[in-house]
Amino acid sequence: MKNSILRKASYFSFLLFVLAAVSCSKDDPATDETDPPVVVPPVVVPPTFPGPTYSDNYSSIGSWNNRSQWNLANVHDPTVEKSGEYYYMYQTDASYGNAHDGQGHFFYRRSKDLVNWEFMGSTMTTAPAWIKDSLNNKRARMSPALPPIENPNYGYWAPCVRKVGNKYRMYYSIVVTEPIVGTDFNTSWSERAFIGLAETDDLASNVWTDKGMVVCSEPDGLETYTRTNGNDWSGYFKFNAIDPTFIETPGGEQYLIYGSWHSGIAALQLNPTTGKPDKLETLSDYGTLIAKRGNSRWQASEGPEIIYNPDTQYYYLFMAYDELSVAYNTRVARSRSITGPYIGINGANVTNGADCWPMLTHPYGFNSHTGWVGISHCAIFQNPETKQWYYSSQARLPEGVAGIAVSNAIMMGHVRAIKWTEDGWPVIDPERYAAVPETTMTDASFIGTWEQITMNYEFKKIQKSVTIYLTGDKKVSGGITGTWSYDSTNKTLTVNGIKCKVSDAWDWESSTRKVTITYSGLTTGGVPVWGKKKN
Repeated sequence: MKNSILRKASYFSFLLFVLAAVSCSKDDPATDETDPPVVVPPVVVPPTFPGPTYSDNYSSIGSWNNRSQWNLANVHDPTVEKSGEYYYMYQTDASYGNAHDGQGHFFYRRSKDLVNWEFMGSTMTTAPAWIKDSLNNKRARMSPALPPIENPNYGYWAPCVRKVGNKYRMYYSIVVTEPIVGTDFNTSWSERAFIGLAETDDLASNVWTDKGMVVCSEPDGLETYTRTNGNDWSGYFKFNAIDPTFIETPGGEQYLIYGSWHSGIAALQLNPTTGKPDKLETLSDYGTLIAKRGNSRWQASEGPEIIYNPDTQYYYLFMAYDELSVAYNTRVARSRSITGPYIGINGANVTNGADCWPMLTHPYGFNSHTGWVGISHCAIFQNPETKQWYYSSQARLPEGVAGIAVSNAIMMGHVRAIKWTEDGWPVIDPERYAAVPETTMTDASFIGTWEQITMNYEFKKIQKSVTIYLTGDKKVSGGITGTWSYDSTNKTLTVNGIKCKVSDAWDWESSTRKVTITYSGLTTGGVPVWGKKKN
């Protein structure tokens, strides 16, 4: 099995963090590439809107005693489900300075509007006893038999909560973080991971009944559990049993989608009554491969999320690529069948190992802000009334932000609206959701100064915005030149041939936050293009 501690090293590095009560520093605004042309736009008075004001740097309120002020502070690997008047968000055990230590596991919060969130506490007090029992039963049956681990250390990662029938299910990940043998991770893989199931009749009650194991990491016999050195990434288990997500098909079939770094992402069919597979007797019972990144056993993809969009009649598989502290970025592929093949925007077969495009998020920075990195392992969810889709994940401040101790450990939950292109691909709003009222946009709405980010993929590099100008003669100048046009029927702004979906938005980066307009689109190759109007 891949080394759980190494994969999620940043989780455990939180033990070293020191809280600092300082303000968030700002990058210097980017210099305009050219002098602005003479533009006389119509006078447009932005609507008055009391949008969110909470700081992106929450280090001064990061302690457990301040949890009532967290809002979306200390979010990691979220999953979101609506029940009654509330959206509920559950997550991995992670927080700045390990503020959550000793307070339980799988923390959650709730919101009526997706903007203001109330931190509620934990959903699990201790690891269920079946995990240790199953672990040591499997160790005893190995050849040669291994001694039991009497006091396993656990990691609590990436739950998924879904309403199924009249109940709510939580599929959760618990990993055993010790080496399989010895104490040195340079000579042994870490022990297996488990996905369990808990159920409740009512999310508001927070009373969960544990139903036991769903699946675990299982060796496929192609590699041993020993490592030759710290750079041996050959892998031991067939599929890594973490990062579960759940889907019920229109035909009533139920699947658990799971996997991380080891050999790809799997789809495991479940019994609709039990929420578990009917058997785990042979390796084929552990699921069908639906996505992988290349042909190595060790591959930088994880955190699957899956939805079915009835409007397009596609299944969409979202995945996190690369390491989680900075480089994390979100990819998506789609298929007519739940078990694939999943195909990218360029026609490449992701099930067979092709790199997945389009990319939806990437480390980025608008002017007057440090930028955000580590943006992936997403939840995709829908408002059941309006049918609007949303994307949510953590985002981290970059490394080395002046005045913030361990700034890259600041993890703010981001919620963004999803729009759909005319050819059926999702794009993510450039600005976080703030419930800004929709307005009627005309050509005149777009005349002015903009920031645009073309998010070319670069490992661990923040893509910064350039300043451009949209003028009344439908020209684009500044850092990018060309033409623009607006289709008011479909709310689509075309900038230099790239069709972008527009949104009324909240300018989170402005020194005085305000209402603005954004656009989001994809190049033909699947590279995100984000724009935000400055004035």
